[in-house]
Amino acid sequence: MDLGVSGRACVVTGGSGDVGLAAARRLADEGAGVLLVGRSEDKLAEAADRCGGDAGWLALDVTARDAGERAARTCQERFGRLDALVNGAGAMRVTAIDELTDADWQAQWDLHVMAPMRMMRAAVPLMVQAGWGRVVNVSSSAGKRPGQRNVAYSVTKAAVLSLSRAYADRYARDGVLVNAVTPGPIGGELWLQAGGLVDQTARAQGGTREGVLEAARAGLPIRRLAQPQEIADVIVFLCSEVASNVAGAAWSVDGGAVPVII
Repeated sequence: MDLGVSGRACVVTGGSGDVGLAAARRLADEGAGVLLVGRSEDKLAEAADRCGGDAGWLALDVTARDAGERAARTCQERFGRLDALVNGAGAMRVTAIDELTDADWQAQWDLHVMAPMRMMRAAVPLMVQAGWGRVVNVSSSAGKRPGQRNVAYSVTKAAVLSLSRAYADRYARDGVLVNAVTPGPIGGELWLQAGGLVDQTARAQGGTREGVLEAARAGLPIRRLAQPQEIADVIVFLCSEVASNVAGAAWSVDGGAVPVII
């Protein structure tokens, strides 16, 4: 199927992470130019090489006040346009609700709400001028059903769903379609690397790594963790011409983790 993204230019934040890189690679395979954004120059350079095609990178902290302008400007300078934005940057550590500090709450807010808002604030007007655009904000199943691993993460992931809907309502009439995806547990670095969410959860619960993984799988109707590419495929669809009648949606890509149909 021709997704209609060949020749488009896309910015992907969190571009060296599992899901961001998988989405960037798929976009590049479809003929799009891709600008990967993240903090580590080495990881971004390696990720861009793995994308092949017309892929570049920009090292910056997405929580910086000028990050949106810098990413939009760099994309335009490299590709002459900016057609799609994937806000994929995110992070969390397992922290009990009564141990979260004001700084923890602020850090989650800055990363998961202010950063994508600033990216959209810079990118969407360019899309409006062109009469076509796509934005995909990566939220979480925790944004639909709060989890206890980090309530600040859950609350801010819920906030980005509201932000996505507000932008969708405002800009769909201009040809800019804004949507979100809500992944569940993913079998990638964030969860599985040494010291990642599985190990952190095991320490917090006084359990074992194997026990945490088994509980995570058992809690999903699909009975397994997602693969990054499975999330990326939905992101790329929402970035495409094929998704021309999708606006303001929060697509669950969570293996059935949240037991509702909407």
